[in-house]
Amino acid sequence: MSMSRPGAVPRVPTPPRGEQIASYATYLEAQKAVDFLSDNKFAVELVTIVGTDLKMVERVTGRLTYGRVALAGAASGAWFGLFVGILLYLFSEQGGFVLTAIAIGAGFGLLFSVLSYALTRGRRDFTSQSQIVASAYGILCAPERSGEARQLLARMPDGAGGVRAPAAPANPSWGTPGAPTPPTSPGATAPQPPATPPPAAPARTPDPRWTTPTGEPRYGAMRPTSDQPADAPPAPDAPPAPGAQPPEQPERPA
Repeated sequence: MSMSRPGAVPRVPTPPRGEQIASYATYLEAQKAVDFLSDNKFAVELVTIVGTDLKMVERVTGRLTYGRVALAGAASGAWFGLFVGILLYLFSEQGGFVLTAIAIGAGFGLLFSVLSYALTRGRRDFTSQSQIVASAYGILCAPERSGEARQLLARMPDGAGGVRAPAAPANPSWGTPGAPTPPTSPGATAPQPPATPPPAAPARTPDPRWTTPTGEPRYGAMRPTSDQPADAPPAPDAPPAPGAQPPEQPERPA
């Protein structure tokens, strides 16, 4: 029966598991935190360092010329020649093979380096070093021991606990009707919603009892005012004012 320890590295790429207990801006700070846990007898096999937002950084170290290429090729060839010369000296016990092997190795290394650089035709005239760098380094721990790990990191000197609150996600509902207004800085004016025009008054249809087919008022009928709807019944005759003469009644034929 096979036994597997908790901190064993999986053979296939597997996402890390655990609860984040701290986050650091550099790898050296994360390494220092894990070393602090180890010094305090914590089970560091339950801890994982995870780098997020990875970037490949290539740092240019200098300009490449035929002189530098030849010197580097001769040095690498001389080292290989020294190794071969020592092997020959062990089997033959003759010291002359060492110097000969170094000279031959340096010559072949110089020749191959210059030829390789000439074949590139100047497409890469610089030297560089590449690294994989992360924007942040988080420390994950098994959930059953995460509380103990946080307490230990909180006692680190120089405030190197490294616990950072996650950034608040952007609110996609800002700017939509009914959504909360985003906070503004002091002195800034909050955006005002667009003004809604008042609803238009419904068009009045002329009453056929008081108007002609062309829309003009009939003879003897009063044009309805804006305060009285067109379809309202006519108001009753008002009583005469005190002291006023009553209207004359027309004489009826006998």
